[in-house]
Amino acid sequence: MTAESNSEKLSPADIAALRPDTRLVHGGILRSPYGETAEAMYLTQGYVYDSAEQAEARFKGEDPGFIYTRYSNPTVSMFETRLALLEGAEVARATASGMAAVTAALLCQLKAGDHVVAARALFGSCRYVVEELLPRFGVASTLVDGTDLASWQAAVRPETKVFFLESPTNPTLEIIDIAGVAAISKAAGAKLIVDNVFATPMLQSPLTLGADIVVYSATKHIDGQGRCLAGAVLCSQQFLTDHLQTFLRQTGPSVSPFNAWVMLKGLETLPLRIERSQASAANLADRLAVAAKITKVIYPFRDDHPQSALARKQMLGGGTLVTFEVEGGKAGAFRFLNALRIARISNNLGDAKSLVTHPATTTHQRFTPDARAEMGITDGMVRLSVGLEHVEDLAEDLAGALKAV
Repeated sequence: MTAESNSEKLSPADIAALRPDTRLVHGGILRSPYGETAEAMYLTQGYVYDSAEQAEARFKGEDPGFIYTRYSNPTVSMFETRLALLEGAEVARATASGMAAVTAALLCQLKAGDHVVAARALFGSCRYVVEELLPRFGVASTLVDGTDLASWQAAVRPETKVFFLESPTNPTLEIIDIAGVAAISKAAGAKLIVDNVFATPMLQSPLTLGADIVVYSATKHIDGQGRCLAGAVLCSQQFLTDHLQTFLRQTGPSVSPFNAWVMLKGLETLPLRIERSQASAANLADRLAVAAKITKVIYPFRDDHPQSALARKQMLGGGTLVTFEVEGGKAGAFRFLNALRIARISNNLGDAKSLVTHPATTTHQRFTPDARAEMGITDGMVRLSVGLEHVEDLAEDLAGALKAV
């Protein structure tokens, strides 16, 4: 079943020419003969064939269609197509989680003897994959100061195959020059993978800046309501054919059709949610910057951010995350967190509800104090993911909690 066979008035080419907000509502729809308004959820493991000859042709790739939901599924395909349209990617493949996307994007193209260069400011699980998992299989890695292009260049070896970074970084909101790193990567003959979770596809387009592969934890802003896990890898058709497709089929990090349907519906409201949360985040960052008991505020579009000019060059907005430091180290941060009434303590982000976490004891707790210090993570640091609540209620909640510090 294709959109054209169900008399859709918008062809794929028509939809690709539309603005992002419209693509996120109409892109990738595969309607059944029943003509449903909401996208159908195909909860099936397998598919039947009209004949043994058709089954053979499907497995040979000579007949288009679905074989097994671990490989592909109509609901999952709709989510992949819609996300690819938004990102401007040739193809997208959904995975069971964001970390499944990161791991698949790396492992599908690496072998023993290869080398990876990665920014040191990474989400804890990403650093585990780069620092500990890859070396077990003979893949060396080098961590660099992501904001220093000279460090990327100096780390290149003849066997370097992949560059990996996130920007803005978690939780310190460093901004890395994606175009600058991409130029070094291409000169080295390596592929650049960018984790674009914090910026979201609404605010940053790594592929247009020179990245080869973009990964997402769709669990975050794309779902946006704290319901399901999912991830995505966006890349060229050639990379999919040469590396990713076989890896995904044989190792099985597939997303469930239900989760893909939730993400598909989340994409419809993504522009509205990002616009609202980002406006509140910028407002709160300015208020926190002049609040007592706050020693530092980090927000990419504030002029006091060390890479604010770069952030404005490669992003359309400062994002929905604000990071700040509270007086009194861990004890002060804990008093602040425990006094909040609206914003709740959780290590998730990108939710309709405002969420706060203490990175040193949650997302980055496994690192030594020296490693955290190298990444800029202090004991008084708090990461705030701003939700959809009224900004004045959030401001009052933050101000009230600061009184407890």
